[in-house]
Amino acid sequence: MHRDDTPKAGKTGLERRSLLKGLGLGAAGAAAAAATLRAAPAEAMESRQEQVKSRYRETEHVKRFYALNRL
Repeated sequence: MHRDDTPKAGKTGLERRSLLKGLGLGAAGAAAAAATLRAAPAEAMESRQEQVKSRYRETEHVKRFYALNRL
C-alpha cells in the first residue's frame, strides 16, 4: 500500500487547503484593517456648544432605575 492510498493522506490534503484558505482570509482581513486605520480621522458632528453642554438629567425614569437597582 502506498502512502497516498491511506485515508489519512486525503484528510491531510484537505487540512492543508483549509489552513491555506484561512491564512489567505486572515491576510485580507489584516489588509482591510490597516486600510481603515490609515483613513482620515472622523470629524465631530456636534458644535462646540453641544459638546460642552450638560447631558445628564435626573428624570423620574432615572430615579426609578436607581431605586430598583439599589443593593
